[in-house]
Amino acid sequence: MSDGRPLRMGTRASLLARTQSGHVAAALTKATGRAVEEVLVRTEGDQLSTEGRIPSAGDSVGVFVRALDDALRRDEIDFAVHSLKDVPTEYAEDLLMAAVPARADVRDALVVASRHQARTVQELPQGARVATASPRRVAQLLRLRPDLEPVTMAGNVDTRLRRLEEGRADALILACAGLDRLSLGDRITLRIPLDELLSAPAQGALGISCRRDDAGTAAALAVLDDPLTNAAAAAERSLLNALRAGCRAPVAALATSGEGGTLVLRARVLALDGSEMLEDEVTGPFVDPLALGRVVADRLLARGAQRLVTEARAAAR
Repeated sequence: MSDGRPLRMGTRASLLARTQSGHVAAALTKATGRAVEEVLVRTEGDQLSTEGRIPSAGDSVGVFVRALDDALRRDEIDFAVHSLKDVPTEYAEDLLMAAVPARADVRDALVVASRHQARTVQELPQGARVATASPRRVAQLLRLRPDLEPVTMAGNVDTRLRRLEEGRADALILACAGLDRLSLGDRITLRIPLDELLSAPAQGALGISCRRDDAGTAAALAVLDDPLTNAAAAAERSLLNALRAGCRAPVAALATSGEGGTLVLRARVLALDGSEMLEDEVTGPFVDPLALGRVVADRLLARGAQRLVTEARAAAR
């Protein structure tokens, strides 16, 4: 039952952020009876995107998260909705990630310009320009097709789709989850198989945070938590943290449910140009996803992953 006061939900101002936050608000009201009031919070990441710039390696960690966290601390909002892959793996101690709802499609989407007939990465024209700023996507694409030319294209989803048709690229890589949430799934040429492009840690998952000392809000948000998604994302983010890779290194990871209460974590670390790839897969107990992430990271580090991560960091400066 509601106590009469709407819960104030902080969200970024982009259409995608407001759309996915709106889904969270509706689900929370349905589950708890609490009304939700939307509060728009302008972030540094949104400003950079509006200006057509990609955050630098130093700025990119938490660039879409800091303003929402600060609004929580100032008691301007009661909870915030994040794309979990944007949240630093070492989250603020005074804040709580109270819920991780069931994740959307984890795969990457290939969107090919309408002037081309290609339906897969392999069918793209020789030397095709593929728009993506993600080192993870670039490295895996170049491993499949070294002739492809990655190009940077900033802006919101609609802007990038328009620029694709204007001829600034031959194809575009975006997250299936974002396109689906915007009801743009029909623009997807191919949901790229995970064997070709393994997803980013926590891709497709949302994280809902509140102040750690706000027990009432935390309890309300907890009804939206999906234990499998929460555990899987925790394992993936634990691996990323143990590798000290950040979001500008070519690291991919996906945890899925296994038999007998287990999680199966698959991960890749690549050279930026796709010339090298380390891959591993380990099964561990569902109840300890953080340990599973560290185990896989240790195995990759023992095989030389640190060098690939260090080289990627240096190139991103």
